[in-house]
Amino acid sequence: MIDRKQYYSDFEAKKLICEVGKRLYNRNFVAANDGNISIKVGPNTLWTTPTGVSKGFMTPDMLVKIDLNGKVISGKLKPSSEIKMHLRVYKENPEVNAVVHAHPPVATAFAIAGISLDRPILPEAVVLLGTVPVAPYATPGTEEVPDSIAPYCKSHNAVLLANHGALTWGRDIMEAYYRMESLEHYALITMYSNNIINKVNELNCTQVSDLLGIRNRLGIKSGGVPPCKIDNENDKAKEELLENIIQKVTENVLAQYRK
Repeated sequence: MIDRKQYYSDFEAKKLICEVGKRLYNRNFVAANDGNISIKVGPNTLWTTPTGVSKGFMTPDMLVKIDLNGKVISGKLKPSSEIKMHLRVYKENPEVNAVVHAHPPVATAFAIAGISLDRPILPEAVVLLGTVPVAPYATPGTEEVPDSIAPYCKSHNAVLLANHGALTWGRDIMEAYYRMESLEHYALITMYSNNIINKVNELNCTQVSDLLGIRNRLGIKSGGVPPCKIDNENDKAKEELLENIIQKVTENVLAQYRK
């Protein structure tokens, strides 16, 4: 991961976008010309994927450099109309340096069903990804889309786009991409356990609390808190512990963006 105070060079950013595009395509997270990727290379500039090009067959010369207002700085092709989503994430969350949009099949199925991925079933998902809400449906390419995701950009690491796909972001491009991988993995396991095995043993609140402590030590301040069950319904101390955890996580997120 790069230092948060630094940015990728133009060469590095373009190379990484093409690499991530191939990974998305090879993992069946996008089909045809679907999806888009962007990486910041300065406080007000970023490289992004062009419209109408398969993410699995991009070359660096196809990419487009724009500013945070969407104005093209360089590049022969046009940026995707869905770049508006990326720009909104960057404006809402200054910690973000890269954004990935794709249509991973299982996660997209949850988006179509309007089901958030927020159950505490995988320690890795709780720590590294967090809960994943569903943003209200918005017509792709319109200003409705960035408006629909805006409430989640600071507090979460990913969002499902109703009837559309998924969006992840991170402090660098690999973190954003790995969150997309983790999202699809989480969705797949949730589908298997809920609908095929029909048995789910969720983590309790004490276990979730321990995982949130790990998340905090890793420097991950966002992700939300999954709903969980108290070990003992009569144990008020544990219930108060959960409330304190949620309050502290919320306060940490707010404090981070007041700096």
